[in-house]
Amino acid sequence: MYSAQNIQPDLDPVVFEKVCNETLESLYEYFEELIDQSSNLKGADVTFSDGVLTVALGPNYGTYVINRQTPNKQIWLSSPTSGPKRYDLILDNGGYWIYKHDGVTLHKLLQQEISKISSNADFKTCTHALV
Repeated sequence: MYSAQNIQPDLDPVVFEKVCNETLESLYEYFEELIDQSSNLKGADVTFSDGVLTVALGPNYGTYVINRQTPNKQIWLSSPTSGPKRYDLILDNGGYWIYKHDGVTLHKLLQQEISKISSNADFKTCTHALV
């Protein structure tokens, strides 16, 4: 599966932008759907603009910020549960995002954290997800 050798620092910027945008747009759409379907998330809000996805889940659950970091070719996550993390793109298996310090994918972490808030959370359906 993942090894540090899979991270591609010389990744084509066009490929990075494409995969990153697909990932963030997919997460945006998924969070919108999840919020609509979860009775305990009434009043929650999700916005996506200029490569920044903000998921405000309310005072009980906090706010997730997921954003594109083009210079580093990464996606950065700020989680109210696990704190900040920087994800690198691995092009294997259709492309997915990995936190190289623990080997956990972006979507797997979101699955673990959000499923504690909404039991019907399933990030496997998102683009570039490896859960």
